[in-house]
Amino acid sequence: MVDKILNINKATKVAEDLHKLGEQIILVGGCFDILHVGHIEFLSKAKELGGQLLVILESDDSVRKLKGISKPVIKQDDRAILLSSLKMIDYIIKIPNFNNDNKYLMLVKKIKPDIIAITKGDPVKNKKIKQAVIVNAKVVEVIKRKRSYSTKKIIETILTKA
Repeated sequence: MVDKILNINKATKVAEDLHKLGEQIILVGGCFDILHVGHIEFLSKAKELGGQLLVILESDDSVRKLKGISKPVIKQDDRAILLSSLKMIDYIIKIPNFNNDNKYLMLVKKIKPDIIAITKGDPVKNKKIKQAVIVNAKVVEVIKRKRSYSTKKIIETILTKA
């Protein structure tokens, strides 16, 4: 499991090797804090596109900035281990705190995915489309974002039942 967890340098090398082998690379990204059914559906549908599924996993600092001071509930190292146990995921790329969009673009340029899989309603869809154009990748919406599945709702349910 742990051999599926990569830093950026190792991920770059793995991506180069996959390209040499003629493998299609599917790239997704996210926080994946408190793994839920929505995450599983998204990752499964992304994998069904055919190829190697690489997951960019946000840092704890990035999750905090995106989701609030009380997040993440689960630290990045532990989120990576949880994700590594999922069969549909081939590799997890643990990233540090990226403080600007250019750092994401630089990573996408290193990985050179064939497909960037997103949810319908992805709040950063336009940024991902721009990245895809630069590396000649396709952006594919694999599922609709489901508001009924979220880490926030899980936490609220736990707190109301406690």
